[in-house]
Amino acid sequence: MNIKTLLLGSAAALVAVSGARAADAVVVAEPEAVEYVKVCDAYGAGFFYIPGTETCLKIGGYMRYDAGGGDDPYKGGHMGGQNDTYYKRARAEVRFDARTETELGTLRSYIQTRFQYTDGNQDGASIPQAFIELGGFRVGVADEIFGSWVGYAGNIINDDVIQYNSFASNQISYTYNAGNGFSAIIAAEQGEVDQGYDYRIDDYMPHVLVGAKYEQGWGTISGIAGYDSAVEEWGFKARLDVKFTDTVSAWVMGAYQTNYDDQSFNTNVNRNWFGTWEGDYAIWGGLAAKVTDKATVNAQVAYEEQGTIAAALNVAYELVPGFTITPELNYTKFDGARKDYSLAHGGNDDAFGGIIRFQRNF
Repeated sequence: MNIKTLLLGSAAALVAVSGARAADAVVVAEPEAVEYVKVCDAYGAGFFYIPGTETCLKIGGYMRYDAGGGDDPYKGGHMGGQNDTYYKRARAEVRFDARTETELGTLRSYIQTRFQYTDGNQDGASIPQAFIELGGFRVGVADEIFGSWVGYAGNIINDDVIQYNSFASNQISYTYNAGNGFSAIIAAEQGEVDQGYDYRIDDYMPHVLVGAKYEQGWGTISGIAGYDSAVEEWGFKARLDVKFTDTVSAWVMGAYQTNYDDQSFNTNVNRNWFGTWEGDYAIWGGLAAKVTDKATVNAQVAYEEQGTIAAALNVAYELVPGFTITPELNYTKFDGARKDYSLAHGGNDDAFGGIIRFQRNF
């Protein structure tokens, strides 16, 4: 073997080795299969399947900012706030709605979380609603049924100057849906502590409710009755909703409570969990008119037996999809002294104010 042959053989060997190493450097592993999120259209828009399950989940909520001013119909409430200047509140809500079909019906869990900052005070986090449903049964904490069953009130920001219901409670309920527009509910609630009043039950007997509803294309008729087991009194409410056209609708609601004069307002006892207005009865009414593709006008008037009148008017304007700006004007007339110690105004007095809301829904 001569030197030339040896050199050529060595060069060939080096090229082979380097080529092998170069080939090894560019080898790429096969990609793993990816499981994409699938849309679930069984329960409406926004639901998707949790990967690897048959459970559909919807995540939504809103971010809201309110700014108000004017006379304060409460003591430390809205409008001008505690210092008779601007009232400001920022609120964020996130909602989780999970549903699965079972042999016993739809299994649903719902969680509503809230974070709030009001007039320079960190209100902290809360869970206004968290419940489980299976078929028509529900257990957990949710909005007080005396208000939610009939549809609360109108699309007004300051709709609670004349209160139409309490707020939230631990509850157990069953709703029967006949499938022809008729439904009925029976429920038991614990009550809550609200604005200095203790509405909670004081023994094993819960607050009890029973209601019925009939819904058709023209509107809805609904009613509910509640028995407060702590004060042993009743509350009743009925509502009529009418759709005049696709863009105009109206509603009227009336409520009555038993033995209002026997309630003690300054010692925080004997208040009816279902009768949060002042007097034996109260009436609310409202109108909604979609005047353009972006703007809806909402009006509401309420009256309670003690002589108070509360009126509100707003325009909800959807600037872009998902973002609505709502300016609102409010007027309250106090004609006669109200018993509720928390009110700043009594006797013959008026309160004017306004608020603007910026809300981004998602």
